Amino acid sequence: MTRFECDYTQGAHPRILQRLLETNMEQTSGYGTDEHCERARDLIRQACAAERADVHFLVGGTQTNTTVIAALLRPHQGVLSADTGHIAGHETGAIESTGHKVLTLPHQNGKITAQQVREAYENHLSDGAKEHLVQPGMVYISQSTENGTIYNLAELEALSAVCREYALPLFVDGARLGYALAAEGSDVTLADLARLTDVFYIGGTKLGALMGEAVVIMNEELKRDFRYLIKQRGGLLAKGRLLGIQFETLFEDGLYFEISRHAVSLAMKLRSGIQELGYGFLHNSPTNQQFPILPNELLEELKTKHTFTTWEKADEQHTAVRFCTSWGTTDEEIDELVRDLRGVQQKVQIPADVLC
Repeated sequence: MTRFECDYTQGAHPRILQRLLETNMEQTSGYGTDEHCERARDLIRQACAAERADVHFLVGGTQTNTTVIAALLRPHQGVLSADTGHIAGHETGAIESTGHKVLTLPHQNGKITAQQVREAYENHLSDGAKEHLVQPGMVYISQSTENGTIYNLAELEALSAVCREYALPLFVDGARLGYALAAEGSDVTLADLARLTDVFYIGGTKLGALMGEAVVIMNEELKRDFRYLIKQRGGLLAKGRLLGIQFETLFEDGLYFEISRHAVSLAMKLRSGIQELGYGFLHNSPTNQQFPILPNELLEELKTKHTFTTWEKADEQHTAVRFCTSWGTTDEEIDELVRDLRGVQQKVQIPADVLC
């Protein structure tokens, strides 16, 4: 069985495991105050061209989103997000559990626009009963999005400008940030994110680490007492060096970017193979997530050898599914998947309907 349902089906990149083994008997201070965490912070600051950034390491994405959002909002405020945003649909009400509402906006190919943010805030200000409503207090976006799409630099600059106009902190969920940076047509860099956002994070869990996310804070107010808030949310790992070592390994010689390029390259190979079979896609994703629309009968046969995520029904006969590539995906696995798609198509004699 070859697994494509997510990008963290395997443990960790061998170089990370080797470093963890090599440093296993070291004695260090705890809670992220060790020399490995400090070096990882310096490497990330260099990669972001942001000497004044604070960098913190947390274990997972939901914990990171919850901690950052709760830290930025006052009790009467909520967070603006695309209705497809991870915090809106895939985190079990984690944000709401802190007493804050996710204020969803209709997505446009997985994204929200500066104009939507402006309208949402202006509509709130002009409401005669605004004190009875949750006030928009910040903006959350993902790079890449849940649809595998990416914000370009112009879109990010526009969002940043409107957020700063209304004093709304801009937070970027970077669980799959490496894949967005490696995507064809991407013109956003880590330095751009540091320049244009209040806080973002660099995902490790979905990019070769055993676990871990690196939070990069540019907002001076958020920097203050953030370690207290990490502790309060259960995120201050006693053996914090285990996170620092992983990000030290990912960033000391470009492994993070190498992993990202590898996964995106194989996702594009898969995309081409599926297109050659005559099938279309639900989303035009340039990243490691691909969403082909396939006949239901084909999918029933395919799932005997490969795993994938059912995304949404296209019609009575077709379903959009998601295939994810990762650091561990091989050319041979992509070849096998495309070969099996072709074989099942021929076996059940399904015509290839081009659905876009």
